[in-house]
This record gives sequence, C-alpha cells and structure tokens, in this order.
Amino acid sequence: MNAIAEDAARLLEAAARAARAAAAALARAPRPAKDRALAAAAAALRREAPAILAANEADLAAAPGLTSAFRDRLTLTPARIEAMAQGLEDVAALPDPVGRVLAEWTRPNGLLIRRVAQPIGVIGMIFESRPNVTADAAALCLKSGNAVILRGGSEGTRSAAAIHACLAEGLRAAGLPEAAVQVAPTADRAFVGAMLRASGLIDLIVPRGGKGLVTRVLEEARVPVLAHAEGLCHTYVHAAAEPEMARRILANAKMRRTGICGATETLLIDAAIAPSLLPLLVADLRALGCEVRADARARAILPDLPAATEQDFATEWLDAVLSVRVVDGVEDALAHIRRYGSEHTEAIVTADEAAAREFLDGLDSAVGMWNASTQFCDGGEFGFGAEIGIATGRLHARGPVGLEQLCTYRYHVLGSGQVRP
Repeated sequence: MNAIAEDAARLLEAAARAARAAAAALARAPRPAKDRALAAAAAALRREAPAILAANEADLAAAPGLTSAFRDRLTLTPARIEAMAQGLEDVAALPDPVGRVLAEWTRPNGLLIRRVAQPIGVIGMIFESRPNVTADAAALCLKSGNAVILRGGSEGTRSAAAIHACLAEGLRAAGLPEAAVQVAPTADRAFVGAMLRASGLIDLIVPRGGKGLVTRVLEEARVPVLAHAEGLCHTYVHAAAEPEMARRILANAKMRRTGICGATETLLIDAAIAPSLLPLLVADLRALGCEVRADARARAILPDLPAATEQDFATEWLDAVLSVRVVDGVEDALAHIRRYGSEHTEAIVTADEAAAREFLDGLDSAVGMWNASTQFCDGGEFGFGAEIGIATGRLHARGPVGLEQLCTYRYHVLGSGQVRP
C-alpha cells in the first residue's frame, strides 16, 4: 500500500469509528429527536440557499466540458434546493421504521417470538455528480437510525459541503451526534478504495452513479453492496394501448429528464399498431429534440430513421436518444427485455388488463409499471420521502431504497422460565 492509500485508510478508519459510535446513539434515539434534526436541517437549507447556489456555481465553473446529462445532474436550482428541504420534511413525517414488530408468533412451549426492525449500522454512500444525494441519503439514514459516510464526486465537493453544513446544524439542534452524517475528508479516489475495503467498519456500501463507478464498487468491495449497474428501461406499447395515453407516457418517460436511471431507453411497440402509431410517437420525440434509432421493421414504416445496431439496444443512453423495436405481442416484448434489459424498470401501455398482468408477471425487473411513465421509479414518488438509490439485485431490497430497506431485523424471544429439553 502506497503512502496515499495508507493516508486514506487512516482517514476512513477515523471517520468510520466515529460513525459507529454515532450509530449506536442514533439507533436508540427517539423519533422526536430525529424529526427535529430533519426539520432544522430543512430550515437551514432554505436559509442557506444563496450560499448553496454559489457553491454549486463554483463547482460548475470548475468542471467545463461536461455532457448535458452530467451537467443537469450536477446543477442545483432554487426549486431543487426546495425539493431537498421538502424531502427532509417528508421523511420526518414518515413513521419511524426502527423498532417495528415485523412478525410475531407463539411456540407450543409458550415462547413469544418477535421479529423487530433495527438499523443496519454504518452506511457508506459513494455517488457521482448529484449534490442532492447528500441530503436525501442523510435524511433516510438518520431517520432509520444509521450513520452515513458520504463520498460524492470531486466535481460536486463545494455543493456537498454546503449542504452538509445544513445537515450538521440540524443534528446539533436536536442534540444528536454530528458524526452520524459525515462527508469524506478528502476527494482523493484512494478514499473510495478504503471504503470498499472497510469490512468491519462499514456495514453496507450504496453506490449511486454511472456504470463505471458501480462496476468498480461491485468488483472491489469487501463490504456488502446495494446497487444497480445500469438503468436500461423499456416502455412497451401494446396493441390495445390508447394512442394519446401512449404518446403522453412515452414523451415523459424518455424526455422529462434524460439523464436519470429511470428514463426509458428503448421503445417496444406491437406490430399491429406500429404503422398508425409509431409515426406519431417519433414525431413527438423529434419535436422534443430526441434522436431515434430503429430496427428493420420500424424502418419499413419510417424509412428515414437511422438503423439501430445490436449495441444500441444494449445501451443506456442517458441522453436524448431512443432505440425502437417492433415486436409481436407480450412474450416477444418480454424476450427482448430479458435479453437486453438491466432489471431496473419496465412499463406497458395497454387497456387490456390480461396483457398487463402477463407482462408484469413475466418481468424479472425490480419495478414493472402499467400505464405510467418509467420515470416514476423514484423513492419520493413511491412515498418514501426520498431514496438513497435503486437496487436491482435479488437480495434484501429491490427498486427504490427508502427507510424500510435501510433496516435489518433481530429477534426478541420472550419466555416465562422455559428450558430446552
């Protein structure tokens, strides 16, 4: 280990030990204290909005040459700061997930067994470009009784520091340990490596960013990881779709914000309605500035469309680009999704309930939607107050990760003198 890595490891160990002590206190904190911290932090965000915007402008000025999608994720606005503050208040309004009795039963010998929700412990959050993640992750971890170490991308350090100062103010106001929410003391990439190796110090790593970041985390981590590598989402317009609904949903699913993981990247449309509806869908998207790439069957309807390659259907664009394929019914659509998808979010647009059920039941993806935009795959839209990320793995949590997903459980066994024969 070189000197830089050794220094990062020392910094991480100090932060993690402070976080673990804070987590022990936070796990026992009553709900009113946690809610006071969130409310005070929200008030600080609103009061300090000019300073946060100035810090964000400095971050943007120091990072020229960003793609439009990356710049959009990095940019803060008054509306986005207000959304952060509202998110903290929304989380405060939610029930406390800690201490919930998840299940309860009595054994024949009289033992009463309860499964009780408890915090995971210390969360390591590694993210890129989105400064609002600082507030969202902190709110969810605090309310669920977990301490968190936040390591944002170097391009957003000033923004994250300004937001963190508001969170620290909230913790102080509620008498909770400030070490419950920490930002990485260095922007050096070696600190990320130290987090990934911190078995015994960090209990769960949550990466939130591009495929490169998530791939690195999954390959190097010695700590459990909750993540998704890609958001290659599909919208399937079924033969029984209501045309105007399909047009509204697809335009939103693709173009509302192209750089988020819930944006639709591929349109699948049934052959039965493609000749009449596909030209309208493409015209809508082109009017919004979207480039469309199509398979041979779609190009037979619209010959001016560029041909889509095999790689196009396997690409998460995160930009104003859409791949299009004509399919023959639900099973054909599902086969395409199984081959190219990332098990994130898929939507079907149809008035046929049986077709919708067949589609939803046939998915392996974390989220399936019927007659709704894929961009609703979001913790806030799910009623979670916020999200710390999206999970597409098969264990512990899937889809938007909110308060309940940041808890594990233990057992309480209540007896009356029983001994085991």
